[in-house]
Amino acid sequence: MLSPDKARTIAEALVERGIAAGATAADALYVGQGSSGVQVRLGEIEGVSRSEGEEIGLRLFVGQRSATAASSDLSDEALVTLVERCLAMAREAPEDPFAGLAPGELLQRGDLPFLDVVDGCEPDSIALRARALQAEKAALAIPGITNSGGAGASTSASIVALATSGGFSGSYRTTGHGCSVSVIAGEGAAMQRDHAWHSAHHLDDLESAADIGRRAGERAVKRLNPTRPKPGKYPVLFDPRVSSTLLGHFCGAISGSAIARKTSFLQDKLGQAVFASGVTIVDDPLRTRGLRSRPFDGEGVRVARQELVSNGMLNQWIAESASARQLGIQPTGHASRGVGGAPSASPSNLYLAAGTRSRDDLLATFPEAVLIIELIGQGVNPVTGDYSRGAVGFMIRGGQISEPVSKITIASNLVDMFATLEPASDLEFRRGIDAPTLLIPEMTVGAA
Repeated sequence: MLSPDKARTIAEALVERGIAAGATAADALYVGQGSSGVQVRLGEIEGVSRSEGEEIGLRLFVGQRSATAASSDLSDEALVTLVERCLAMAREAPEDPFAGLAPGELLQRGDLPFLDVVDGCEPDSIALRARALQAEKAALAIPGITNSGGAGASTSASIVALATSGGFSGSYRTTGHGCSVSVIAGEGAAMQRDHAWHSAHHLDDLESAADIGRRAGERAVKRLNPTRPKPGKYPVLFDPRVSSTLLGHFCGAISGSAIARKTSFLQDKLGQAVFASGVTIVDDPLRTRGLRSRPFDGEGVRVARQELVSNGMLNQWIAESASARQLGIQPTGHASRGVGGAPSASPSNLYLAAGTRSRDDLLATFPEAVLIIELIGQGVNPVTGDYSRGAVGFMIRGGQISEPVSKITIASNLVDMFATLEPASDLEFRRGIDAPTLLIPEMTVGAA
């Protein structure tokens, strides 16, 4: 894996080769990744892994025609072949009136923002093994836990470098640490499984292995002896474990490509109230130590904190250059890509801001409700917003978490869900996309 400076240099050189060969514009993306991990089960090591790899992707334009090719071989001979192959593909590609690099005036210039996403600590396999064993031991110590699905600990690093013929060149490094455990509660047909995990850029920010293990064990035991509620209309609360999935549907609906193709249930909602008053949704790629922080987007465009929704009002779409041109807007700094394809729009550190009422207050809002902790299936229509998914959770009675429920479905429409949801005050930044507990006043609950 190359250093950030060397990765940027090879990306710049590849762009220069593409232009010299006859391309009218070019960009190159290098991605290098390395990771180590240890997996254990029932106190014994099940696996020790170490991987390292790197790839570089080249995108060449010939007028309004373009193509992308990638290689994991960075030798001079291989890169010459890569340029030749990519250029030949671009000349045969159909014309696209919206193809092209990002506008030069939007590119990141000068020093990159400091994001504090690199940790100098790299635990060895002994330390990783100890962390995994501690997590599993804590989970197995919970009364009612009968077996282990295994635990793991990992450390990783990645390098990203991007260069374009439009004048951008930049690179950055990130590191990561993780811990996870899965356990089983109960016996025979009554067994229930659950898990817990955490990841962070810095080891100091990683939750303790013992806490992760205890949480996994407690979750599994609480799921024993599930029932099914009587079918009907219920208030439904989405636990933070699953509430962020609603933000995923929201981002898909405001992506430039979906809007340009007219395949979004929020198609005509720009500038309108989409959520209830008081709801704010923020995308912040510059958050210090954020899991998805980045100093520039996948096209080299400078990035900034943006309120996608303010007080319930939808402020903007998210778009990379191609879909932005289709919509007649500027790229929004949300381009995301791999080495083998064109950019698409994706959020960074996305979150729905905390509300004013506590989680306990929301639980007590109705005499009876359903709390969802796990979602199953993909029953969401991005064109109409129709929503129907399998779910697992708990009944809420008198404001208290009661018996577990499983093999149920929850259904509604995302337009109605967004318009009526209320966030609790329990927001935590633990993932790349975060939301607090969310209350939907009414959904249809049935048997799966």
